[in-house]
Amino acid sequence: MAQRTVSVTSEVGLHARPAATFVQTAAKAPYDVTVAKAGGSPVSAKSILSVLALDVRQGESIVISAEGDGAEELLDELARIAAAAS
Repeated sequence: MAQRTVSVTSEVGLHARPAATFVQTAAKAPYDVTVAKAGGSPVSAKSILSVLALDVRQGESIVISAEGDGAEELLDELARIAAAAS
């Protein structure tokens, strides 16, 4: 299982545009991608509602996980989106 920990510089959980881009990228994966706040339960990154429900605030860390071929590259892209300023 590949993982990335990202310190969020924009409020992914509160702003639909970054979250929508995040979900669109995750949806391209042929396997499930999960996202969790530090110490929280993982949710599917393929659902915009679950990503928005994370309510991630600026400066918080999230953990993105996936496994399968191409997982490393996908997580690099998702980490970039999650950390991008809105």
